[in-house]
Amino acid sequence: MKRYDFEDLTIYFEGEIYKFEEYLINNIGEILKDLYIKYSFDFVSKLDGVFAFCIYDKIKNLYFCSRDRFGNIPFYYYIQNEKFIFSTSIKDILKELPNLPKLNKIALSKYIQHFSTFGEDTFYCDIYKLEDSSYLIFEPKKDLIKKKYYKINTYKAVNDENIALNDLEELLYSAIEKRLISSPSTLLSGGIDSSLISSIYTKISGRKIDTFSIGYNEYKNYCELPYAKITSNHINSNHHEIIIDKKNYIDSFYNTLEFFDEPHGDSAAVPLNFLLKNVKDFGVNSLLSGEGADELFFGYDNYAKFLKYHNFEKSLSKEQNEFLNEIISALQNNTKESEYLRRVVKKQNIYNSFGEIFNDIQKRKLFVKVPTFKSETPKQDFVDNMSYIDLKLWVSNPVLTKVYKVSKENSLQIHTPFLDNDILKYVFSIESSIKMGNTNKYLLKKIASKYIPEQIINRTKKGFNSPFNEWLQDEFGSSILDTILEVNRQTAFFNENYIRQIYTLASSNKFKQHLYSLFVFSLWYKKVYL
Repeated sequence: MKRYDFEDLTIYFEGEIYKFEEYLINNIGEILKDLYIKYSFDFVSKLDGVFAFCIYDKIKNLYFCSRDRFGNIPFYYYIQNEKFIFSTSIKDILKELPNLPKLNKIALSKYIQHFSTFGEDTFYCDIYKLEDSSYLIFEPKKDLIKKKYYKINTYKAVNDENIALNDLEELLYSAIEKRLISSPSTLLSGGIDSSLISSIYTKISGRKIDTFSIGYNEYKNYCELPYAKITSNHINSNHHEIIIDKKNYIDSFYNTLEFFDEPHGDSAAVPLNFLLKNVKDFGVNSLLSGEGADELFFGYDNYAKFLKYHNFEKSLSKEQNEFLNEIISALQNNTKESEYLRRVVKKQNIYNSFGEIFNDIQKRKLFVKVPTFKSETPKQDFVDNMSYIDLKLWVSNPVLTKVYKVSKENSLQIHTPFLDNDILKYVFSIESSIKMGNTNKYLLKKIASKYIPEQIINRTKKGFNSPFNEWLQDEFGSSILDTILEVNRQTAFFNENYIRQIYTLASSNKFKQHLYSLFVFSLWYKKVYL
């Protein structure tokens, strides 16, 4: 974090404030100082940007700290004996502590289920994470104050599709324009989101932009280079294809894990790191990327499926639900579908996030004793709830943590136009039936039809996937299992028989994310605690 010293304030800041020119000052420290003096703690709700900051008020002897609405940049803190330590990196805080904190088992439980921990918990007891859209006030000898400065409003003010399409297109132009200060290039996956951003950016800039894609020279079923090439040809970009093979992946694997303060289960971090290292060689310092579009515009096929489960639940009579409750335990319970049906019958939250790895039944099989935590209270509108849950548990945690850590280590900035304050506010004001439409990403596809080829719009969604399991299995084989079991013999967290079962399934490319998460945790624990 960059430090700004003033007579009555010391400000620590990392990130970027958009629409800088509106403040008439070319210094972020001066901007924050003036806003704090004028509006006190309420000024943070007026900021548009990606940021984490801490203001030390020398007169009042207090610390005021906050993060942006999506949580693009992390903020960690530790309080002990009136001592307040903070940083955007847990590793920095650990250097200031006399002893290594104990492992937080609640964080482990969250990670096992959702790719990373979330909320206030970190893997270290007594080290906390400030949540997105929040601020804290620390004053010695007073209770710590934590408050959400922004909450998503789901009031439906927009019920006309044409108005929604026109407004969203304008907002997307604005979101891209405000992120063009550093003349970025774009990450082009071959999907709708990055293709649309690249096309609009080309129109705004009036020049040939640079686009970058990653692909594979084996396991071509994961490779999206041909689709990225279609978009590149359409917008006439300077296109660069980066190829990663097994050797590149393995060479990058341990290096990428080192970037993170805690276990991080998103396997896409490794190819992203390799891609960004190569992008940097072209002299690029800033990139646009398409994160957030799937969650805001319902891009995953699962959304329509879960809506059907929700509607099915609403259609059941009391007698029908009681009958299903009697027979549900007899059904095969090792499939996702049986788990979702169980949630319907048991009146549990049907949707727990796109980024759910181990479900409740699987966690009970895995853990000797499951560390429990409180689930999110679902929003009344089921469609809104799916989007809200994914923004909170998936985007704001594993996704943006991955983007931040990997881009920072490669001295790059990645900007995500879909994760824009104005787009967020507007999308949740649109009637849910209009947002869902009759296909995934309904509204975005309508807008995209004006900018990118139909072949890209109508193709089957693949996501940023890689042959990580094939390459790790081929390289490490049974040592993956050995590492997990070695750590488990020290911790006794997990049931060994179930670990072995998961390893066997992953060998045939099933439960591969389950194994990856266990392997990454075990490597981290072995390095930190053994």
